[in-house]
Amino acid sequence: MSIERQEISGHLSKVVEHNGTVYVAGTTAEDKSVGMKQQTEQVLAKIDQLLARSGTNKSKLLSATVYISDMPQKAAMNEAWLAWIDRKNPPTRACVAVELGTPETLVEIVVTAAK
Repeated sequence: MSIERQEISGHLSKVVEHNGTVYVAGTTAEDKSVGMKQQTEQVLAKIDQLLARSGTNKSKLLSATVYISDMPQKAAMNEAWLAWIDRKNPPTRACVAVELGTPETLVEIVVTAAK
């Protein structure tokens, strides 16, 4: 049984791989001065990079949890999501309104993918 961890910090691993499944921790935008759609696009681009480093991609997503700070902005998040997602292979997904780490953080996304 092998467990591989990437980008370990004091309190989490950004990516954990176990038995052919890749778990990506909550990912947020770098530039938090932009709106919901742009932050979502940044997050999804980072997820693409993290999945690629683990030898997988968005077509192999199993599940996603999207945390947004303001449910009325869900349409803007969905616009970015729908432009990015592999529509032939969509994952299960939940979208939840929550208070995120900083007031500027509008979206955080957690994904799980097969290898």
